[in-house]
Amino acid sequence: MKISLNWLKSLLESDRSADELASLFTSAGLEVEGRETVESVPGGLRGLVVGEVVECSKHPDADRLSITRVDVGNGAPLSIVCGAPNVARGQKVIVAKPGAKLFPLKGEPFEIKKSKIRGQLSEGMICAEDEIGVGESHEGIIVLPKETVVGKEAAEIYNVESDEVFEIGLTPNRSDAASHFGVARDLAAVLNSHGHTSKYVPRIPDLADLPEPLAPRSIKVEVLDKSACPRYCGIAISDISVKESPEWIQNRLRSIGVRPVNNVVDITNFVLHELGQPLHAFDLAKIKGEKIVVRRASPGETFVTLDGIERRLSGTDLMICDEQSPMCLAGVFGGAESGVTAQTHTVFLESAYFDPAAVRRTARSHSLRTDASFRFERGADPEMTITALKRAAGLILETAGGRIVSEVIDEYPEKLAPYKVAFSYKNCNELAGKDLDRAMMKAIITNLGIEIDSEGTDGLLLYVPRHKHDVTREADVIEEILRIYGYDNIEPARHLNFGLPSGSQSDDNDQVEKVGQLLSANGFREIMTLSLTNESYYNDKKDLVRVLNPLSSELGVMRKSLIPGGLASLAYNINRQADDLKLFEFGRSYTQNGSADYAEKKQLSIFVTGGVFNLNPHGIKSDDGFALLKSALGSIFISGGLGAVRTRELNDEAFQYGLEYINGRSAVAVAGLVSQELAGIFSLSQPVYCAVIEWEDYVRAASERKVIFSELSKFPFVTRDLALLIDKKVAYSQVEELAYQTEKKLLANVGLFDVYQDKKLGEKKSYAVRFTLTDRNATLTDAQIDPVMERLIRAFREKLGAELR
Repeated sequence: MKISLNWLKSLLESDRSADELASLFTSAGLEVEGRETVESVPGGLRGLVVGEVVECSKHPDADRLSITRVDVGNGAPLSIVCGAPNVARGQKVIVAKPGAKLFPLKGEPFEIKKSKIRGQLSEGMICAEDEIGVGESHEGIIVLPKETVVGKEAAEIYNVESDEVFEIGLTPNRSDAASHFGVARDLAAVLNSHGHTSKYVPRIPDLADLPEPLAPRSIKVEVLDKSACPRYCGIAISDISVKESPEWIQNRLRSIGVRPVNNVVDITNFVLHELGQPLHAFDLAKIKGEKIVVRRASPGETFVTLDGIERRLSGTDLMICDEQSPMCLAGVFGGAESGVTAQTHTVFLESAYFDPAAVRRTARSHSLRTDASFRFERGADPEMTITALKRAAGLILETAGGRIVSEVIDEYPEKLAPYKVAFSYKNCNELAGKDLDRAMMKAIITNLGIEIDSEGTDGLLLYVPRHKHDVTREADVIEEILRIYGYDNIEPARHLNFGLPSGSQSDDNDQVEKVGQLLSANGFREIMTLSLTNESYYNDKKDLVRVLNPLSSELGVMRKSLIPGGLASLAYNINRQADDLKLFEFGRSYTQNGSADYAEKKQLSIFVTGGVFNLNPHGIKSDDGFALLKSALGSIFISGGLGAVRTRELNDEAFQYGLEYINGRSAVAVAGLVSQELAGIFSLSQPVYCAVIEWEDYVRAASERKVIFSELSKFPFVTRDLALLIDKKVAYSQVEELAYQTEKKLLANVGLFDVYQDKKLGEKKSYAVRFTLTDRNATLTDAQIDPVMERLIRAFREKLGAELR
């Protein structure tokens, strides 16, 4: 959200500098994320002055150029070559002197330098409107009135304004500060509380009483859904002239990045950013029967919005309608048929308070985000509707002419009461961590516009105004007091208390921290993805948990796997040229069995893609992601004390191939290459390796295991490799299990390092297996190793039908 300093000072008189204000805003919870100097004309027209053409003659070598001498009121006249057809002796013109920087409407800025044009010296430039950014005309140079003083700065001629604009990171709970008046109201509370004064009072300028209508028109308003629209106000203004806004309104809007349109539209935008109350202007001639109906849309009803898109409505959409058809998505977006155009002569100006939930639902279902919906979704001020309406009507009368032709309509059958909150001094001090002065607390409360209804020995009964939607409990009031008092004014505690971690293998948080640090230390980065996802990611939709009121069709179900979210993150990064990725995520998945039997489980997902190892000396990246993934899983299992995890081939449609990790009798994890079909949903063309650990099973297994420490062997390990030609149906896990059964004394480890399959092998495949042997008491000899390997080969041949290649 952008806040203009000049605009702010029109609402609250303050002599504080921009630096001081930025600090005060941030300390009060309105964090200033950036600042910039904005000028109503880019460059501020520095170096441009009024000149008088004292001589003008044709260029001897160019028919379309003129040689002029221009008096700029300082020294000898400047010699300037000019290409404008309308330049003539005696004119008062705008001159850019050497060194001036021009910001044209089209093209890049450029600096004026002395130069020779077709052999003639040119010491400046006589300017057209578009060349200096003050207009769009390029038909000729700007010719000023003859009485204009020579040497006068061009910035004075065009009333150039310079402004400081703050970029404020507004948190979702601070809808009360989503305007210049809201920020001024907060700033006044800070200044009054810090200075122990009440002199700072934000004001709404020029809010005079509107003239009474001479012949009022009978405009009817019928609110059919009072819960979604508690208050609806309006007024009609006739005989207006739709044209450009005054320069001061355009400057205000441009300073905060809003493009001026016409005086009526600009005024509704101006009041929205000034007071925080969205308004909408209808062409009254297009309101059939001059009747406004606020109702829910009929399911399947269609409506064309201002952007020309026909939208199909649902029964939850709140609409502003006339006697026959919808005219506006209430609080969100106007319609193409009822808006203000250059031919509009009578407007109906709407100012309403809509229920935040109703606006939020409509904005999300139609994927519309507007300045109005931004404020209504977070909660507008129901007491500001009439004030904003009168402010806008007064500005329309001032800038567009016209006359009031209706009474001020105010449909407000049940007034929204302020929030009633009991406040305790003791509770405030306990949360603050220090004893605050009671008089100061009351001063801050009243400076914030909160009414003190009564006071007891240890507390207050408060009435909080409706514009503070996030202040409904005692803790909220305490937060308001502390942010105005200043968190920096609360001293740190003298004593630091902390608890030592238990280090228990059975504690979920400890395990999350332990495994997360292990993965981070190995170059993995943690991600967090949404629990809401798109059902199109899953082929089997029977067990999906569906959301009753989805934010959108793309977020209609709860995820039943962490894999799609991780793939989406990979795709997002790869599309931004980050191809080499190692990611992990702790999260929950959700499934449904029947109509009411829901299951929720925690998982750890790990993803590897691209060149996962650093460049070697030859500049070649290794992409053996599956090896890295298995290594990471092995480290995790060892970390949890799961030393006897077995593997078997994975049969899962999400994976092209992979392994299932078995601990005891249950699968604790899966890992493999993500299937091309699933990766293709996210337009991933490079291989992606993924592992998913069933976290609750892992933690349970870790809690049951005891880590046993032993002295490192003094004697070396010996490795032997075998290439086993074996039937395709035989899983590697069978080879591994048989090896450990055959040799229980010397065999320390079995590992698969290659699988080879080819048409020439027919129904066979080749496993390259490495066997690691050791003796803790002596160095192994060939006489001990050879019989072991012979027993293993014999077991593989007899029980698995394997042959040596």
